[in-house]
Amino acid sequence: MGRSGRDALAQYLPDLKRNLELDFVVVNGENAAGGFGITAAICERFFELGVDVITTGNHVWDQREIITHFARENRLLRPHNFPAATPGTGCHVYEANGGRRVLVMNVMGRLFMDPLDDPFASVDAALAEYRLGESIDAAIIDVHGEATSEKMAIGHFVDGRASLVVGTHTHIPTADTMIFDKGTAYQSDAGMCGDYNSVIGSVAAPWVGKFTSKMPSGRVPPAEGEGTLCAVFVETDDRTGLARHAAPVVRGPRLQNRWPL
Repeated sequence: MGRSGRDALAQYLPDLKRNLELDFVVVNGENAAGGFGITAAICERFFELGVDVITTGNHVWDQREIITHFARENRLLRPHNFPAATPGTGCHVYEANGGRRVLVMNVMGRLFMDPLDDPFASVDAALAEYRLGESIDAAIIDVHGEATSEKMAIGHFVDGRASLVVGTHTHIPTADTMIFDKGTAYQSDAGMCGDYNSVIGSVAAPWVGKFTSKMPSGRVPPAEGEGTLCAVFVETDDRTGLARHAAPVVRGPRLQNRWPL
């Protein structure tokens, strides 16, 4: 979320990669450019830091320059349940350390969001092309949405067919990190990388005024204090591709820091 989030990623990700021996890193870049979308330059900076794939969401087209970038960069995903004619893709298989094949999929929920294609059908069709532990070694699904019920339902829907289902969009890390019965790790929201002395990463006062007066305030800029990194760590089984361990990660000020045990 804005410069604070980008700075937090730059500050903490190198140590996380080294200390946790991370093989693959996915970042949701939805609000990286001033809180609204992402630019090609920011994408390149994230890749330099060691990010493997960038997912997005409902703000994906806010920076119009990014539209043509999708044709050149397959490490940048937009929600897969956009109409088929939309630029880019929301599902791709990448190579991680050791030659492992990782499917990453980005979908957007429909509850309280734009009326896109059915995310359940979109996920189901994509997973029908791959078999976890055979044609792919891991599968990560970023569900960008408002409703925890919809995200959790998608998690149960793909249980045993994906390594991780993780939510984004609400900017607050949830405390429900778990592994479902058939081996899929889940968390309703990974949480924001950004300044938590804010309202979902934006300057607080305009949001307070907006709620108390019900008057339009226009775009609210991101808060620019010291950022906190929030993430989800998952260890998968090399044979099955399912989750062996899942835990939240929090590094930075304001929130209680958390580290995978």
